[in-house]
Amino acid sequence: MSGYSQYKEKSIYSMSSAELLLLLFDESIKRLTRAEHSLSEKDYDDFDDCLQRTSRIIQYLIDILNMDYPISWDLRRIYNYLIYDISRVKAGRERRQDEIGRIRHILSELREAFDGASRKVGELHVAKETGVRA
Repeated sequence: MSGYSQYKEKSIYSMSSAELLLLLFDESIKRLTRAEHSLSEKDYDDFDDCLQRTSRIIQYLIDILNMDYPISWDLRRIYNYLIYDISRVKAGRERRQDEIGRIRHILSELREAFDGASRKVGELHVAKETGVRA
């Protein structure tokens, strides 16, 4: 494993749950932006891959929901709708390309809400020096 890969892996393991959640939202938003670009370039393989990865991220968000909280039921409905809408975009390609921006907007709003909530409760993790020297 390269030094960069080790650094990246270590930084992910040192993230708080809130930071990891934001990272998932960031990745899904990035993939939707890339899907838009791929569609305009008529790179349908990359377009399909980006939408598939976004769907998998959203499915993971569903899988990690703690259903003991009432808000989780609402989030699950939103996530399921997003997966459904992504499948419609994937099937319709150019006919549904305007939907990508709307899906990205919903994910961005959710990201901002989670970011604000985590800041409010002070959960954001600050990495501590471990004392390990190279």
